[in-house]
Amino acid sequence: MDLDMLTETDEFALEELIDGPLGAPDMEPLSGHISESELSCHCCYNILLDPTTLTCGHSVCRPCLAMWWHSSKKNECPECREKWVGFPKINILLRDATEKLFGDTVRSRKAEVEADPLIRHSMLAFQRYGNSKDQPRRAENKGAGFFFSGVLTALTVVAVLVLGYHWSMGAVEPSDLLLSKPVSHWSPQEVLTWLQSLGPWAHLYMEPFLQENVNGRLLLMLGEEELLTPPYSIQNPAHRRTVLAELDKVRTLGVKPPQNLWEYKAAYPGMSLFLLYSLKRSPRLTLLYLYLFEYSNMFLPFLHTCCPAMAPRDQPEESGLTYSQVEPSRRQWAEFLVKYALLPYQLMAEFACDWLSVHYWTSRFIIVNAMQLSVLDVGALWRLWARAGIRAVPGDLWNHLWELLSQGLFLVLLWPITPHFLCSCLFYWGLYFSPILNMDRMVRRLLHPDTNAV
Repeated sequence: MDLDMLTETDEFALEELIDGPLGAPDMEPLSGHISESELSCHCCYNILLDPTTLTCGHSVCRPCLAMWWHSSKKNECPECREKWVGFPKINILLRDATEKLFGDTVRSRKAEVEADPLIRHSMLAFQRYGNSKDQPRRAENKGAGFFFSGVLTALTVVAVLVLGYHWSMGAVEPSDLLLSKPVSHWSPQEVLTWLQSLGPWAHLYMEPFLQENVNGRLLLMLGEEELLTPPYSIQNPAHRRTVLAELDKVRTLGVKPPQNLWEYKAAYPGMSLFLLYSLKRSPRLTLLYLYLFEYSNMFLPFLHTCCPAMAPRDQPEESGLTYSQVEPSRRQWAEFLVKYALLPYQLMAEFACDWLSVHYWTSRFIIVNAMQLSVLDVGALWRLWARAGIRAVPGDLWNHLWELLSQGLFLVLLWPITPHFLCSCLFYWGLYFSPILNMDRMVRRLLHPDTNAV
């Protein structure tokens, strides 16, 4: 009996069969003409519970359909194996008729289903699947909100293109030239620029360097004895150690080492783009990569900044540069490992806080981004533990590893042939517009906690 396509005449006849003909309200329902076998499910052979009519016309219990779908993962009719389209709905007319004719039996079956945890789990998974199938349909009906979202996205893309073009074609700072120019070719003015970049205290010694007309070659010949005696006379031991430490870096690299975010981007554009996206997507694997392959240049300064050592009270602030290559203490390692395992994004927020005086707004963008990513990371770990358990960890770990490897392949293979303008757009998009995207992800997670918002 195909009750999903009933005409008005058929509905009228069914109502007469159940409630009696019109004009005779005192007559008893003709339930004796219909047996339970005629309204039974062909899966469990019990009375239909929440009968669901499929595309092929067969009607089965909704719990039976949910368990069939959950075990086979096939959108097929359990009886004839014909595929059904969309998400099956309950046949309301057939459900009402069954409950009215065999109410006691239906209530008994409902109690049995509610007491079975396996059936409840299958029903919940089946309903989540239905919600995910309905999401595209809801997206089509967003109306003005969807239009506004599209306009906002378009304006954001245009803003990124304009910013990328402006910064990629902008004037080069004098300090940026020293990042690629060999130190032996530095002019006296460029030596003063390098000295000024060491800190605000360096202006005390700029006059002797200017009077001696120190260029790049003379700078490389300076040692502790020359800096201690006139005309330089750097008597402060902390200042002298800092100048000597930076001179050692210059001799080793042959150029001026980057000292802030923009200088690092100018010196290593590919690595900066890689770190920006990999730290956002896979912070733990990226920090492990830095530990294995960039220990002295990047990992040690990062660890000392996020987990500083207990410095003596009489240690001047300027001497902090000389301690970036010191091996961390056990306390520092313990603090770092706890944050690394539980809240890796907090390490990035602490690193950005240390640079607030240098990058005022950029550091704040990074801190907000790290806070949002921490919330999403905690939520992902909670869902992983509550639903999938430890069995899903290898798959997620492999996905993160593949993302990191793909980003590394881009750095090695595609970066040399990628236009600088496009890479600048990608960099500023990931740096300044990530908080907007993360806010959207957080809202979707709150509104639809059962779905995987990406």
